[in-house]
Amino acid sequence: MIDEVSIREKRFNKWITVISVAIPLIVALLFGYKIPNAEPLSFLPPIYATINGITAVLLVIAVVAIKNGKRGIHQKLMTTCIALSALFLVMYVAYHMTSETTIYGGEGSIKYIYYFILLTHIVLSISVIPLVLITYSKVYLNDFQSHRLWAKYTFPIWLYVAVTGVVVYIMISPYY
Repeated sequence: MIDEVSIREKRFNKWITVISVAIPLIVALLFGYKIPNAEPLSFLPPIYATINGITAVLLVIAVVAIKNGKRGIHQKLMTTCIALSALFLVMYVAYHMTSETTIYGGEGSIKYIYYFILLTHIVLSISVIPLVLITYSKVYLNDFQSHRLWAKYTFPIWLYVAVTGVVVYIMISPYY
């Protein structure tokens, strides 16, 4: 039994590693590619910012649900958050493949605040990928103790990424 769990966990870990490396690389490659003569998808930023906001709210509701012993609701909400994050990523890449990069136009100290938030958002959005996948995989391995341990780190980082995604959008939206 222990060997079977260990084998399953090793398989999960291999896939988590592949996905965690592949997603940022693919996003970086696609981010730099512009589709020739494509119609800019300028309607997407408020939509994917809203998706980030919804994800943040659902993450908090999911934590409340599990603290109240509602495991089924928690699991559905977390699965929804993963799906929303994937949808965000597709829209984000599609927007950047069809539109020129928007430069932040604020000046003074607000500019440094914006870039600090943006930089931490980007770095943590990359690091949250394996955290989410590891945390989620622990449920499928029926290792709820490890799941709770990983979730203590994953939740605040994921929440920060979701909230700062909205903040970055609000701060840069006047310059679109």
